[in-house]
Amino acid sequence: MFLKSISLLNYKNITELQYQFDPKINSFVGKNGIGKTNILDAIYHLAYGKSYFTPLSSQNIKHGEDFFVINGVFEKEEKEEKVVCSLKKGQKKTIKRNGKIYEKLSEHIGFIPLVIISPSDADLITDGSETRRKFVDSVISILDSSYLNELIYYQKTLAQRNALLKYFALNHVFDADNLAVYDEPLAAVGLKIFTKRQQFLANFIPIFQKHHKIITDKAEEVQLRYESQLFDKPLKDLLKINLTKDRALQYSSVGIHKDDLSFEIDGFPIKKYGSQGQQKSFLIALKLAQFEFIKEKSGVLPLLLFDDIFDKLDEFRVQKIVSMVNNDVFGQIFITDTHEERTESIIKSTHQSYAIFKL
Repeated sequence: MFLKSISLLNYKNITELQYQFDPKINSFVGKNGIGKTNILDAIYHLAYGKSYFTPLSSQNIKHGEDFFVINGVFEKEEKEEKVVCSLKKGQKKTIKRNGKIYEKLSEHIGFIPLVIISPSDADLITDGSETRRKFVDSVISILDSSYLNELIYYQKTLAQRNALLKYFALNHVFDADNLAVYDEPLAAVGLKIFTKRQQFLANFIPIFQKHHKIITDKAEEVQLRYESQLFDKPLKDLLKINLTKDRALQYSSVGIHKDDLSFEIDGFPIKKYGSQGQQKSFLIALKLAQFEFIKEKSGVLPLLLFDDIFDKLDEFRVQKIVSMVNNDVFGQIFITDTHEERTESIIKSTHQSYAIFKL
């Protein structure tokens, strides 16, 4: 699978542009702030129906305009696929595939497998548990549509339980039977999500460790650890035990929405003890493992987006990544960089076809 062409209209700082892409390597070079990352984000938008960098969809509309349109033409299984993502202020975002609008945006997830590696991935280390849960959930959802539906159902049921807890507190009343209506479905779907996260990480962690050894030449030992309250007790029991606490807090304090991943290097938290280079190597290994996992499970080579990938990496680590390209591990890749000469030199060493776009 590869992206043949893209056209953008009023997307972020881009008024209008069109590109035809090479099926192997494509690089966008230019000064910072000129829009290189925005092009990668538009490609991501076509795959996931949302921006990788901007949470509010309306913020992706160019300042002073009322709408944006992203139009992509893909080739998948020797068939041309046209995907259009558009948003007009005050209206619902739409995604069309070959002219047909998806009823639910979630139906599109997984059709275009894609992995992005960006400096903003540092949020996976520095931010709270929600960011790491989203990473796990996004990988599983690409390959399992039922998992995405289970997540949506869990969040909806959780919101209803929280709203009832808040109602009780505001009105100085309490009805245990009414609250229990939400506990059983929450526990049932929570167990499904917990089990699938366990299964995913059991397969994913060895792949991650393999890539980290390749990138660092076995310089450090790294580990991912799944942390969940459900390892201790079933969610239904946890909800009962923490009922008094939940009433005081006015929200549900236990459940799979509290799950986390622990990132460690040589037995210590990488957030505190990892250098900048070690943290970046850790994150790149994480994303390359995501790429391989999706490739193995889907049978499709995902698109791979490298945003400023060579920033803060030493020459040894850069060469390790380049060798992966050269060994045909990847399919179509997109790279952004500020140094045209460095980029072209690296790309030429892969002996693959390529296109360079100067912004």
